[in-house]
Amino acid sequence: MKYRLSLPLLSFVAILGLSGCAAALVGATAIGISSATDSRTVGTQVDDQAIEIKVITSLKSEDRLSGTRIQVVSFNRSVLLIGQVSQSSLAGLAASITRAVEGVQGVHNELRIAPVIGMKTISNDSWLTSKIKAKFVTDETVDANKIKVVTENGEVFLMGLVDRNMAGAAIDIARNTNGVKRVIDAFETR
Repeated sequence: MKYRLSLPLLSFVAILGLSGCAAALVGATAIGISSATDSRTVGTQVDDQAIEIKVITSLKSEDRLSGTRIQVVSFNRSVLLIGQVSQSSLAGLAASITRAVEGVQGVHNELRIAPVIGMKTISNDSWLTSKIKAKFVTDETVDANKIKVVTENGEVFLMGLVDRNMAGAAIDIARNTNGVKRVIDAFETR
């Protein structure tokens, strides 16, 4: 009797374990595909992730930046700072801290002197980003895998390693997306 109760339990645990492995395998495959289609080397992608973590940690340790909203995006060792601060000196401080982080080769300081945005605006920004990415996927002149789209308060920031034609097409698509206030080109063109 004891054996019969353990066998179903053991089977259930085994199924859960396998489903976890399957999820991990699917997730790892997706990351591998994403890495393979990115225009950056895998090493640069890892460096960018490390840079983002270092910059965020450095900014959070600065008490003068409390009460601000600063988002950090690194692409090809170039850091984009977006968000809201209460005064220009804080935007300069954030840029200075970012430049001092090891591995950072450039800073696009796009911090705005404005009140911190709310969840409704953040949700709308996510929707705008999704709409633009969907347009990139369906456009023959744009390789969506090579372009990073970030939206903050209706402003769209485009980053990536692309040629001038693709950059121009991507900028036009973003500009002509309903709800976009402004498009900022942070591309590296080759």
